[in-house]
Amino acid sequence: MALQNRITAFGEIVAHPARGLFTGNRGILHDPQTRTLHPRKRWTTKAWIICVCAFKGRHREVMGRNGRNGGAGWTELFFLDEATALAAGHRPCFECRRADARAFRAAWTAGNGGESPKAPAMDAVLHAERLDGRAKRLHPLPCAPKDLPDGAMVANGGRAFLVRRGRLLEWSLEGYRPITSPPAGLRLLTPPSTVAALAAGYRPVLHPTASGD
Repeated sequence: MALQNRITAFGEIVAHPARGLFTGNRGILHDPQTRTLHPRKRWTTKAWIICVCAFKGRHREVMGRNGRNGGAGWTELFFLDEATALAAGHRPCFECRRADARAFRAAWTAGNGGESPKAPAMDAVLHAERLDGRAKRLHPLPCAPKDLPDGAMVANGGRAFLVRRGRLLEWSLEGYRPITSPPAGLRLLTPPSTVAALAAGYRPVLHPTASGD
């Protein structure tokens, strides 16, 4: 039985058997005895990060007892790809993805202006941009969808779409698929500050199905 630890493009945590390309966390959200999510917790920190699935040979029991003194430890979450994680409101980890995190911060600074931020400062901005209460916040489109940077995502009616080379590909937990025509009424799903970083040159890792072929 699949654990409830897959993240959708809308930031929801669902059960699905496919693991995806990246892991990450939002704090401790699970009961290690039952390996289930707390009924109400979907984050315990503003630091929502994107991590690699293998790092320095470390081994973890997914949603198990990985913390100190046999405690829960952070809850392992999984994403189809980096664009999915960014759309949900996460950012690259400064430990296991240091080079990518630095590249993201540099692009963030170039795209959003101001001084180069510390991680908590980016987390505070993202936390405001990704949430509307406890629901996912959607934003007005700053331009036509085709003119958004590669890796940004838009949404309408519960459907999410990746921008790839000026085209939209529909997102799912298994991958992307081409669409014949974009729906009306699209909103921006990826937080605006992250979109600015994408426009300034940050290139997220995309699932192989994002080729659109």
